[in-house]
Amino acid sequence: MPITPSRYDGHADWYDAWNEPHADRTAPYVCDLLGQGTGLCLDLGCGSGHYCDALTSTGRTVIGLDFSVDQLRIAQRRCRRIVQADAGALPFADSTFSAVAALWISTDVDDFAAVLAEAARVLTPGGPLVFYGAHPCFNGPHVQWMNDGGVLAHATYRQQGWHQKAPWWGDNVRRRVGMRHHPLAELLNGFMSTDLAIEHIAELGDRPVPTILAVRASKRAG
Repeated sequence: MPITPSRYDGHADWYDAWNEPHADRTAPYVCDLLGQGTGLCLDLGCGSGHYCDALTSTGRTVIGLDFSVDQLRIAQRRCRRIVQADAGALPFADSTFSAVAALWISTDVDDFAAVLAEAARVLTPGGPLVFYGAHPCFNGPHVQWMNDGGVLAHATYRQQGWHQKAPWWGDNVRRRVGMRHHPLAELLNGFMSTDLAIEHIAELGDRPVPTILAVRASKRAG
């Protein structure tokens, strides 16, 4: 059974237009976190390919992978190499990629730890993996953003799993496709259950309360 349902099929054109300014704003931070390098870079959950050029600018050859055929229809305009596959069962041999970028995917998969394990498997020893996504404490189905930049946390933070909607969600991607909530401990334990060693964590976003959690890890040698 696929870990990532094709929830974005039928929403790809809307998502591409909605996400483009967000991707343009965050791409420099992703590249700084990843750093320069060579070899193949897997854009895991590439969506419509908004980060392909930015990842390529780090010196790597990018392969975009997504489960949504509708998203890849658009991604092929931006990325020369794309693959349709399940993030939890990657169709690549061990140690294929010198880097992996897992951007905004934790809220779109049932088992994030399984996805990280697959990413670690296809990563070369010493290679970096960059995670950049929703901060599970301050950006989720339990969070209501306030006008003063703060947040109101509702009593659903510990409710793991899929949330289809919350009454305070605006017209954004989550209202259309839902989201899978992973509390912070579950997300970080997903890293620690693999061969990935966390090197750096950052809490980012342009609000007073961080909405983005960024993690750089590398695959342990041996």
